[in-house]
Formats: sequence, structure tokens, C-alpha cells
Amino acid sequence: MVIEWNFIMRLLVAGLLGGLIGLERELRAKEAGLRTHFIVALGSALFMIISQFAFDGQAHDASRVAAQVVSGIGFIGAGVIIFQKNAVRGITTAAGLWVAAAIGLACGAGMFAVSVAATLMTVFCLEAMHFITLRYGDRMVSLGVSATDRDTLMKVLSVLGKEGVKVERYSLSDGRLQVSIRLKQRNYTNAIEHILTLLEGVTIEHLD
Repeated sequence: MVIEWNFIMRLLVAGLLGGLIGLERELRAKEAGLRTHFIVALGSALFMIISQFAFDGQAHDASRVAAQVVSGIGFIGAGVIIFQKNAVRGITTAAGLWVAAAIGLACGAGMFAVSVAATLMTVFCLEAMHFITLRYGDRMVSLGVSATDRDTLMKVLSVLGKEGVKVERYSLSDGRLQVSIRLKQRNYTNAIEHILTLLEGVTIEHLD
């Protein structure tokens, strides 16, 4: 009975640590949040416990089940990576799931100190990079514009260039201009408002 409570403790710690990473992802409105990370870490810990203790007295390699967790988590990670508006999103969240699985395996093996340290370092990295990105990073903005003639649409690109706005890519067809611009994250709102005041004589179809 004592050893069963030890196993339950490992599962509990794994779930809590994985959930801590998931909470950070959920607060950032990412594809996988607290529940997903909690379950991934808990499941990984359970696989580790099974691989170590479920086959006592039998010839087996305890590392084989754990190794399959590393491969299997790739399928879940791939599910949160999406290609949207010419940009790949969700890679950091997928990496978070991968780390949550590793933390779960460590908890399942009883390596609590290592698990806690890995969790704290992961959360610190995510939060620190979020702060740095908000202060110094760029943001890609998709702008859809329509007008009655091609010259007016081309003037939009000219206006953006004169204002020092970095145009990543654009497409022009059927009286519509689709342009992707890069703005500084810290003054993103003010920059958008300023750009909109410059674009006279055109219709803004969407901005996101």
C-alpha cells in the first residue's frame, strides 16, 4: 500500500508541474492549455511507472516504454502547430508539451528535484521571452485594402514605404491589395491608428 501512495504522489506532482506550464500557455491564449499539459505530464508519469514496476520478475527493458512516449508526443505536438496567413504558429506550445512529457517521465521515475527545476526554468523562459518580445519584438499584421483603380492601391504601398513601414509581402488582384506589414510590438496600436489615417481613398476590408 505504501508503494501505491508513492506512485500516486508521482502522478500528482507530474500533473501539477505540467499544469503549471499549461497555465502559462492558457493565459497567453495558446492552442494547448492547462488541461492538455496536465494530462500529458500525468500520462507520461504513468507510462514511466508502468515501465518500471508493472513487469517485476519478468525480463524487460524499462526504458522502452519511456522511449515510445518521446516518439508519441510528437503526434500531439504536431496537432497544435498550424500554418496560418503565411506564418507557422504553435511551435513553442508544441515544445512545451514535449517538455511536459519529459517532466512527467522524470516524476514517474521519482526525480522530483529535477522535475521542479525543469518546470521553473521552462516557465521562466516562456515568461521572460514574452516580456522581451512585447518590448522589443515585431508583429506581423495582415491588411486588406480595396479601391476602384490600381493606381490608388499602388499608392498604398508608396505611403507605407514613405512612413518606414516594412512590407513583408503583398498581392494585388481584382481591385484588392493584400499586404503583410511588420510593426514594432510595443507601439503596435499607435502605429495602426497612424497608418489608417494615411490611407485615404481606399476601403479597409480587414486588419488582423
